[in-house]
Amino acid sequence: MLKGKVALITGSTSGIGLATAHVLAGEGVNLILHGLLDPEEGDKLAQHFSVQYKINAIFDDADLRNPLAIQQFIDRAQFELGTIDILINNAGIQHTEQTASFPLNKWNDIIAINLSAAFHTIQKSLPGMQVNQWGRIINIASVHGLVGSKNKSAYCAAKHGIVGLTKVVALECAEQGITVNAICPGWVDTPLINKQISDIAARDNVELAQAKYNLVTAKQPQPEMMEPKQIGEFILFLCSDSARSITGASLPMDGAWTAQ
Repeated sequence: MLKGKVALITGSTSGIGLATAHVLAGEGVNLILHGLLDPEEGDKLAQHFSVQYKINAIFDDADLRNPLAIQQFIDRAQFELGTIDILINNAGIQHTEQTASFPLNKWNDIIAINLSAAFHTIQKSLPGMQVNQWGRIINIASVHGLVGSKNKSAYCAAKHGIVGLTKVVALECAEQGITVNAICPGWVDTPLINKQISDIAARDNVELAQAKYNLVTAKQPQPEMMEPKQIGEFILFLCSDSARSITGASLPMDGAWTAQ
């Protein structure tokens, strides 16, 4: 059903976004990849997808802090590949520090990239979806869109905002064949986590495997991190006709973190 559709995935050069790109490409979905690679390297990645999966793929390195750059990004995507059928807002950054000393520039960047960018991409993508009476918008929130944690004021504010934005857009699009959902992962095994694991191992003088276990189980009862591909496969399901009645939902994939 998805063959020939077009998906735009922000933050798709590593981690969850890259894994999702592979899952969707395997179903014949054309891709707009996005990330922090330099343009030449990004174009090579897009070419690799095009050859491996026999799809159309392009790359863009738009600065998601800049609404004008996002507008140009969406315009280019629609010009080169047509209407955006599937929008996956995945790009995100993190900084941890107590609220009293949280740097203003870090707050502004996290809110811009993790929250405001999703609003801008949704706003620019909706008209085409409305014309086609079909669309899938999937926002990668976090367990921190549902609960709080110390030292994560900006991240939790942004991810709670993503959950609220998801609900509103789902209500507005409920009669237009467009579903809008937020996925709320717990621990995901990505390179971003490696430094935290190394820091715990050094601090507690334990092996990396034990440090990883300690990190995960401090919050999450299930003592293992998800593979990024699991989220990609869940996104594939949300894009399917079987999930057409799932909209406005905040869907935990958190190893029972929020069940406590």
